Amino acid sequence: MKPAEVNFKWTELQQRIATDFDTDTPDIKVMLFLIGVQELGQGPKKFSKRQKEELMHIANCRLFSKLGFYELEGLDQDGWPHWKMIVPIPNYTLLEQEMLIKSLIIDYFDEIYNS
Repeated sequence: MKPAEVNFKWTELQQRIATDFDTDTPDIKVMLFLIGVQELGQGPKKFSKRQKEELMHIANCRLFSKLGFYELEGLDQDGWPHWKMIVPIPNYTLLEQEMLIKSLIIDYFDEIYNS
């Protein structure tokens, strides 16, 4: 996707999530948190600051697994997924990183909303 298309779809997704969750417009961190909670599969509950960071890491691994950078190793005794890096992620510029993460998040939610 071109940056203009990514930004347009990103804004649409932000509005949809804000409406669905009756909340303010979510930023990338909030979207990653939501993906992490979804991937954990234990439903909504209170998480510590460290757990929230881990949920965002889970989301990043899940998103980048679509590009072959990570592979799911399995779940620990508490049901938390653990990922293994397969290939190092290239050094992208900040703009490239933002566009890539936004497009991966868009694709992730497209799968959820269209399944």
